[in-house]
Amino acid sequence: MTTPDAPLAGIRVVSLAEQFPGPFATLLLSDLGADVVQVERPNGGDPSRAFPGHYDALNRGKRSVALDLKDADGADAFGRLVSHADVLLEGFRPGVLSRLGFGPDELLRRHPRLVYVSVSGFGQESPLRNHPAHDLSFQAMAGLLDSEAAPHPPVLALADLSAGMFAAFAALTGVVAAQKTGRGGHYDVAMLDTLLTLAATRLVPSANGQPPDTLGLDPGYGLFATADGEWISLSIAFEDHFWMALCVALDLPEIGAISAAERIGERERLRGLIAARILASPADHWDKVLLAAGVPYGRVSTLADVLGDPNTLARQMIQSVATPDGERSFVRQPLIVDGVPHGPTRGTPRLGEHTAEILREAGVPPEVVDRLAATPESPIQALY
Repeated sequence: MTTPDAPLAGIRVVSLAEQFPGPFATLLLSDLGADVVQVERPNGGDPSRAFPGHYDALNRGKRSVALDLKDADGADAFGRLVSHADVLLEGFRPGVLSRLGFGPDELLRRHPRLVYVSVSGFGQESPLRNHPAHDLSFQAMAGLLDSEAAPHPPVLALADLSAGMFAAFAALTGVVAAQKTGRGGHYDVAMLDTLLTLAATRLVPSANGQPPDTLGLDPGYGLFATADGEWISLSIAFEDHFWMALCVALDLPEIGAISAAERIGERERLRGLIAARILASPADHWDKVLLAAGVPYGRVSTLADVLGDPNTLARQMIQSVATPDGERSFVRQPLIVDGVPHGPTRGTPRLGEHTAEILREAGVPPEVVDRLAATPESPIQALY
């Protein structure tokens, strides 16, 4: 169970959000002590349960209740859960919960202190509000994949992750506001909007007719192959002192005095010189040389490398908890509070594992609890 001194202990979050952004948001809140109740459809639950590793990574530490919101008892039970919640987080298409009687207007009228967070692709009032899209399309539409070269699908689901972080931020903003004013509110989080916010340093110059910045165009910024087939990264953004240190380390003193502005114009030639030098020696050699020179760099790591990295271990980023299936390891949220790296306190819930427990807490009549808890796999139509 959550320790009473965790920063968000005492905060109750009820979540209807599935798949990625909502679960990522509630993972951050759960690790910091919030009691997260994940409401899932009885017929299979969150669709991402089909990908156990993905589901485990985002949903450990929560409690699962299986409810059909189209069932009268299920809807009543959900209403009781919300009456005990500080935050409701949902990720359906705009209007879905309103049609079921649980839209923001209805619930905020009944529960003025409730913080109602809606995560959708394009926003509640967007002209694209019903347009289907997944992460790759959001990144494309946000201008993040525009390139002179052929664009490649990114490794990380940035729209999902940024929407999750802003949803968690919305939840906490709402809780603070409710404590000050006695009123919560409806927080509208659009996945595309969150990417535009992250891309502000690219969009603002374009919006104001200014030239784009040259960050990332320094020849000392990029990935370089080594003699043993490994790769290292150099991340000199524009700093002349780092450039000089790199040139000394690579035994290229003749180009060390070239300024940042001049380097951009000679990018291809200078990058070729750097690449040739790095390709001449193995990665271990460059670890020693570049570390001694104080040059910003890093090895291109495998996932196994990251898990065993001394820094990962020192920061206690991988934490283990006991589960019915044995000890499982998870990545904790990144904040350390007063020296404590708060992480998960329980494993991943089975679908409906906590239905009876949670409904009893909410004051649902015992005979209704028995019926709802006994049918976690009953048929249900999709809510969206």
